[in-house]
Amino acid sequence: MQHINDPFVKMATQKGYRARAAFKLTEILDAEKLMRRGNIIVDLGSTPGSWSQVARERLVGKGGVLDGRIVALDLLPMEPIAGVEFILGDFCEDSVLEQINQTLEGTKVDLVMSDMAPNLSGVGLADAARIQEVIDLALEFSLIHLKTDGALIVKAFHGSGFSQTVESFKRHFKRVVERKPKASRDRSSETFLIAKGRKA
Repeated sequence: MQHINDPFVKMATQKGYRARAAFKLTEILDAEKLMRRGNIIVDLGSTPGSWSQVARERLVGKGGVLDGRIVALDLLPMEPIAGVEFILGDFCEDSVLEQINQTLEGTKVDLVMSDMAPNLSGVGLADAARIQEVIDLALEFSLIHLKTDGALIVKAFHGSGFSQTVESFKRHFKRVVERKPKASRDRSSETFLIAKGRKA
């Protein structure tokens, strides 16, 4: 019932977004002044595709032509989005990372965004470790592929290991902020870390 009455679900339907998560990203991008035409963007954990939809809207220039690149990746299939290059695979596997490397052809990235979340078991410590692994992978990927002035947006969860995650980000980036967008449910421990300006 909560889902049906959710204003963000209704707005997503009206605007043609595949999920309410689109509004989480929109709020972060506006607040942090991220994403502009010409950008190269990697969307990790992209399915069903609402973050890629938002990215596409912001990169489309005159005549509806995509000015920039969006490379999306997920374990689950994603319905095609015009101009978005989609890779189906597990981000934890080296072969899939190699596929992304080949797709990017050595081009540095302006923004890495990760809405990835592992399947949670309800066992606190085990879940914290899984969440940590996914965040670490996104961070590792960003340190290799981001431009020096690029940015990383990653979904995290308050709880065990969160403060260590923030510290780890601060070691590698000049600016690290935490945001909980309005579209993120109040009772959820979900939060987003935004890191900018890779340290040399």
